[in-house]
Amino acid sequence: MIQAIGLTSNIRKEHPPAVDDVSFEAHAGRVTALLGAQGAGKTTALKLMLELQQGRGITYFRGRPLHRIAHPSREVGVVMGAVPGHPARTVRGQLRMLCAAVGVPVRRAEEVLEVVGLVSLRDERLGTLSRGMDRRLGLASALLSDPHTLVLDNPADGLSPREARWLHGILRAHASQGGTVLFTTDDPKEAARTADRVVTLERGRLVADQESTDFARTRLRPRVVVRSPHAARLGALLTKEARTAQRSVEVVREEGNRLSVYGSTCADVGEAAFRNGILVHQLADEVGDMGPIPVRPSETGAQVSDASDAEEERPSEGAHESRTLEDADESRTQERRPAAMPAANGLSPLPPPIAVRHVPSPLRPLRYELRRSAGVGTGYLVTAVVLVTSALLSVLLARIGHTPQQRLLAAWPRELPLPPAALGAGLLGALAFGEEFRHPALATDRGTVPRRLGLLTAKLLVASAIALLLAVLAVGCDLEMLYLVYGRELTSVPADWLSLGASWIGLVVGCAWAGVLAAGIFRSTAAGLAAVLAVPVAVVPLVQRVLQGPSVRTAAGFSERLRELVLVQWPFGGGRYLAAAVEVLVQPVGGALTLSLTALLCAYLLTTLRSRVR
Repeated sequence: MIQAIGLTSNIRKEHPPAVDDVSFEAHAGRVTALLGAQGAGKTTALKLMLELQQGRGITYFRGRPLHRIAHPSREVGVVMGAVPGHPARTVRGQLRMLCAAVGVPVRRAEEVLEVVGLVSLRDERLGTLSRGMDRRLGLASALLSDPHTLVLDNPADGLSPREARWLHGILRAHASQGGTVLFTTDDPKEAARTADRVVTLERGRLVADQESTDFARTRLRPRVVVRSPHAARLGALLTKEARTAQRSVEVVREEGNRLSVYGSTCADVGEAAFRNGILVHQLADEVGDMGPIPVRPSETGAQVSDASDAEEERPSEGAHESRTLEDADESRTQERRPAAMPAANGLSPLPPPIAVRHVPSPLRPLRYELRRSAGVGTGYLVTAVVLVTSALLSVLLARIGHTPQQRLLAAWPRELPLPPAALGAGLLGALAFGEEFRHPALATDRGTVPRRLGLLTAKLLVASAIALLLAVLAVGCDLEMLYLVYGRELTSVPADWLSLGASWIGLVVGCAWAGVLAAGIFRSTAAGLAAVLAVPVAVVPLVQRVLQGPSVRTAAGFSERLRELVLVQWPFGGGRYLAAAVEVLVQPVGGALTLSLTALLCAYLLTTLRSRVR
């Protein structure tokens, strides 16, 4: 059950709030429609309910506000707009990534794909999906964690009649199993036909909260639909007789041979046509634009699609051409995928419920990040470009000469602030959070990406592994290219390889971490890469000035004094490794990178605490 109490958006400049003191309830086992014209405040109301927009009021989902629910995705499934996924990711990859995020088995992705009829499109890229297929994927994402409540923003917008009937069949099936369904629409016909209760908004205010039958009777205009080859003559005749009898009758001429007569009855219109010898092909009473009011299966057990099919037999001429085009597009798509067929009781099938929910694993963010980074080809492309650039640059530096061997192996000329491997690791780190904000799969309606420390830890671990692999591959490719071109002369191992290796790995991993943290703070891939470049350009000169200043004392013998402090003998030559790490940190680049990472981490933690306080 949903209880929305006093929803009010923040006041805009010189404009009233988009939503003003809206309160309503959506009961379990029923479908509730939030109806209103464009600009009435429907989407704003949903964002306030889902805490995606600041304002006043509170919404309870089965007695708890959303921020008090430990696992919101298990309670509320949301479909708002297009699926916010990377265009190059596959349908199956998107759902498997979300499976890792919400903590359900991977087989759940196959189950929801079967339900929404996307099995044959599971290897298609998200950027190639049509509007209807995208809505199916959005519904599959919402059903993935088996939520009790479904919240959808204008779900049938732009869909063909067949797709809309299928969608509302899924919603009806979810409600029939005890779930709560709330969707928005601007079509009174859709609300009256598919919902059990209709909540009407006008200019941000609640104007009606009614059962659908009461809504159809009180808020939709009754009319008489007439089809005649002499529609113009009949319309003029009805208008003339109404003026003579001083009755309020409105005749609306629609496309083709169709008339809509408001304020009259079938008997009056039929008698007028008979008296004047006018042939009539159709004469029917309707309510508003919805046709005869169907009876819901919750009342008589009839199929929801029956009324839709009856209504489709009497389409309006104004919608005939667009419906024909949509059906033609649907028929072309039908060849590529099997439609989800209704069940025997007239309701669309749902995926099996999740009977046992496992305790959240600390490895869940790590699995999500691994599937996210491996699901698109951006990382592979960046890695290939970095390795090729590094190998060619090392060959060029060897040809020019006057380059120390350690810089030659890293392909790091003095003219560049960072070697290609470090820049590539920084870019991949920035993409880890930058793509989260650009394609926010973890946030509803492209909202703020949750600043979870577990997600940050997972991104740092994956970025470290990728950076380490990139550092090793870059040096290996450089050595191989130097050996192929110039022989063994330039491939000898330096004597101080331990400290050089530690410095190299620390540099590459540090750049990756800087990219992750900066992109998480500034919500942009470009900002993350800029922070990586700022380390050698701005921070290193500052650290050099500090280190080159006058000093009366040194830190010589630091490792021996540390060993005396802990009273433990360093095993396996640990003192040597500690000395190498300290030597890396006291270098200008190492110190600047450490200082930058500390500042970025503190800034990230500060913004995390600030968002939680909000």
